[in-house]
Amino acid sequence: MEKEIHFGVMVPQIKRTWEQSITAAETFERLGFDSIWVNDHFYGPQSPKIPMLEAWSLIAALAARTNNVEIGTLVTPVGMRNPQHLGKIISTIDHISDGRIIAGLGSGWMEREFTDFGMSFGTAGQRTTQLRETIQLFKRMWGNEDEITQHGDFVHATNLVTEPKPSRIPPILIGGTGPKVTLPLAAQEADIWNNPAGSQTKLEENISNLYKSMHSISRENKEIIISQQCLIAIAPTEEESVPMIELAQRIFGTHMGDPVGPLAITGTPERVIEQITKHIDLGCSMFMIEFFGTDTKVPAQLFAEKVMPHFRKD
Repeated sequence: MEKEIHFGVMVPQIKRTWEQSITAAETFERLGFDSIWVNDHFYGPQSPKIPMLEAWSLIAALAARTNNVEIGTLVTPVGMRNPQHLGKIISTIDHISDGRIIAGLGSGWMEREFTDFGMSFGTAGQRTTQLRETIQLFKRMWGNEDEITQHGDFVHATNLVTEPKPSRIPPILIGGTGPKVTLPLAAQEADIWNNPAGSQTKLEENISNLYKSMHSISRENKEIIISQQCLIAIAPTEEESVPMIELAQRIFGTHMGDPVGPLAITGTPERVIEQITKHIDLGCSMFMIEFFGTDTKVPAQLFAEKVMPHFRKD
């Protein structure tokens, strides 16, 4: 069966006020996007002094002010918080949202986000083990067990109770492309796998590696949704889109994907439709969109009016 195409959009969060974030989120929902997403950083990526709304507090507020969109993190480094507490937080917010939360989880990379808040920042291998143990903990916390005891290298829980349970078991999203560790972990534990924007040009190769890992444990391709984090620079005409694309390339380089690369989702609505179709042909059915522009509501509206209807089933 052909998968439904899912369009998610990032909520403005860095150097933004709560009013700016909620206004954008409510607009995205009204425009018909399927999900809204927030970054989970304690600090702005360029400097600790950059204002940054905390992710799960923000998600709780967004959940209370929206009705239909799913809401998730792209992604939560599990080691930045106590895992038992985080599992309880997510369960509670899922109740607030009436079952609309997606738990995007990762191992993290910014050391000061851990150490400045009193958490240990281990090696890459240790953080991956921590991610695996935390995902296993969450699945048990949100499942049918009354009490949980789990002791690993990083997660230590004895007779842990989670009540109330979430309205639905939040889907687990794992991002990353490492063929030896990250993709096998996603193959085993994820409901959604996200290809980071910086790896957009390698989407086909990364999907192939993911599927190999899935097949090795007898999971079918259809059991994991493939998503792509992507920068979208869209304008009504080609004349308007060219300087926008050039500016995006100067600002982001390839950090958010190559704005002029073979899979770049940039240009007019017609061009954007063509580029999205290329992703779908490779197996991608979910898009985590960062719209390029000072006011992201403007390109989001153009996308909703001219692009999304092409991919909606009658």
